[in-house]
Amino acid sequence: VLLVESGGGSVQDGGSLRLSCAASGRTLSRLVLAWFRQAPGLERDFVAAISWSGRSTYYADFMKGRSTIDRDDAGNSVYLQMNNLRPEDTAVYYCAAGYSLGKYIYWGQGTQVTVSS
Repeated sequence: VLLVESGGGSVQDGGSLRLSCAASGRTLSRLVLAWFRQAPGLERDFVAAISWSGRSTYYADFMKGRSTIDRDDAGNSVYLQMNNLRPEDTAVYYCAAGYSLGKYIYWGQGTQVTVSS
């Protein structure tokens, strides 16, 4: 499956962005979907995940209360709404998909998010 992220960009401290990830090649239904991020020189960090049913969501502590992950299986997409962005949120954001939480086998190429103070 091919995952393509979009929606990244440059925002000011406190701004918002909505990232999108569109899939092609197979349906995303029945897959766990997630977002990760990687800042320069650092390891890739988990940001958020959503179960295949959409009933359960999971967030990294640094994103709790500031972000919402949701999925649109009909549109074969997953989204990440991020609010109150901070300069430390600057990173390349990746979407991922897999058959279980924590085990992702499909990855996108990433979209850059830059937050300036």
